[in-house]
Amino acid sequence: MNDKPGGKPIPWLLPDAVEELLPPAAAELESLRQATLEICSRWGYDLVMPPAIEYLESLLSGVAHDLDLQTFKLTDQLSGRMMGVRADITPQAARIDAHQLREAGPVRLCYTGTVLRTRPEAPAGSRNPLQMGAELYGHAGIESDVEVIALMAEVLYGAGIGELHLDLGHVGLFRGLVTEAGLSEEAESRLWDALQRKANADIAELLEALAVPPPHRDRLAALAELSGGPETLAAARDALAGAGPDVHAALDALASIAESLRAWLPDLVLHFDLGELRGYRYHTGVVFAAYTPGESLELARGGRYDDIGAVFGRARPATGFSTDLKALLRAVGGDRASRSAPAQAIAAPWHGDEALRDRIRALRAAGETVIWQLPGHAQGPALRGCNRQLVRAEDGDWRVEPL
Repeated sequence: MNDKPGGKPIPWLLPDAVEELLPPAAAELESLRQATLEICSRWGYDLVMPPAIEYLESLLSGVAHDLDLQTFKLTDQLSGRMMGVRADITPQAARIDAHQLREAGPVRLCYTGTVLRTRPEAPAGSRNPLQMGAELYGHAGIESDVEVIALMAEVLYGAGIGELHLDLGHVGLFRGLVTEAGLSEEAESRLWDALQRKANADIAELLEALAVPPPHRDRLAALAELSGGPETLAAARDALAGAGPDVHAALDALASIAESLRAWLPDLVLHFDLGELRGYRYHTGVVFAAYTPGESLELARGGRYDDIGAVFGRARPATGFSTDLKALLRAVGGDRASRSAPAQAIAAPWHGDEALRDRIRALRAAGETVIWQLPGHAQGPALRGCNRQLVRAEDGDWRVEPL
């Protein structure tokens, strides 16, 4: 609660789950942001900067309808139209690819920016995360999925994550089995919910109530149990042996992606969860999430979402990932802070000497931090982060000496 006991709001308190960063965390986050964008640049991903607010129909078009409940809405005072504060940058990047760039071949885009959500996605989560992501448009093969996953891994390793676990799934499995079973949209939604809860008893009861024929019933129920290491794919081929070509194409895609990742990233721990349907209404193919031991929440997530640009006039294959840099910074903790700590500063006395001003300009141009010691304050330079000071020598020259 942000109110005093008498009910009057406390003006300096922030809304629940809305956070700000103070020194030195803000500098550490900015260092991480720049480092991730530098990695993306070396991979050929071009930076885009979409606006924080757009017309609502653009933000929530097509596959982005799932974001409706997460989007703050307001009326544009100029046009009278409804606008939304972005809750995810991915649809904006898709709009830029489809409508602004309109290139024929593959397009690689990256971005960072604050998003605002009506509620946190996880307990103790943030409603204003700093989202960073990368998207690859215009290529439908698994090679682009592998590239995006490998880029995500490099970003996470570069941030300071030591051990990385990748959770892989494919929404085509569930979608194909549901189609073969002839389930209605309402029944599909109920079954999806039960699968997400891994509620085997509920799944069995629901399939029985829907009178799903035994072969289809067995295959749908098996999804909840198909979770584990590389042996999971072999078990899936047995359990789903009678399914149609779309289901086996999804299994083949997962196997090929896993084989490529073992070559690209031999230290990456692969885990398969074929009943995991995160972003089911959003994604069209492989889905993935990255974890590290000791952290219960995912570090990053992504997947394939083909044809996202259709509502903007240009359907394109697409795959990508995103991460919250604030959460990532918390996950690496003091390890990154110790590596990215800035060099200690130089204290400069408040003095009108022109030679001193020239010396300070030269030091700052060389990358040093120089802090004026303003008169009338008792706080010493060491408490201001300084380990050196500028001292005027007998010849009038200003020299850097240890404190």
